[in-house]
Amino acid sequence: MIAIGYDHGGFALAKEILAYLEQKGVAYKKFGPDDGRSVDYPDVAVPACRAIQSGECDLGILVCGTGIGMSLTANKMRGIRAAACSETFSAKYTRLHNNSNVLCLGGRVIGPGTAIDMVELFLNSEFEGGRHKTRVDKVCKLEESWR
Repeated sequence: MIAIGYDHGGFALAKEILAYLEQKGVAYKKFGPDDGRSVDYPDVAVPACRAIQSGECDLGILVCGTGIGMSLTANKMRGIRAAACSETFSAKYTRLHNNSNVLCLGGRVIGPGTAIDMVELFLNSEFEGGRHKTRVDKVCKLEESWR
């Protein structure tokens, strides 16, 4: 299951992504307003990431105006590796090489076609492990050193 969260800046793009997920039969849990009303991105990112932490959801997609606010918030949470991406190469390789579990997108900077391509690549790419695992493990150890 995919956690998908969005604020007012990501509302329109999130609607496009939700339609894509429904068309593909991908199960998701939605975090965000049912309309375009203003909501603070931490109030969306935190419960979406908690769904990943708990194992209820496998991956997440967070959408705000630029993707940066969602990314900043998500990366404060234990076990979350969020990447704000604006093109397809990064969306694919953040899974392959960084084992990212959250893709952050900007509703005001990415068009729906590119966003759908990015979501598809993110969801269909698997972590390669190997030399990349050593690097990701080092990043994860940083999280432990702060606790």
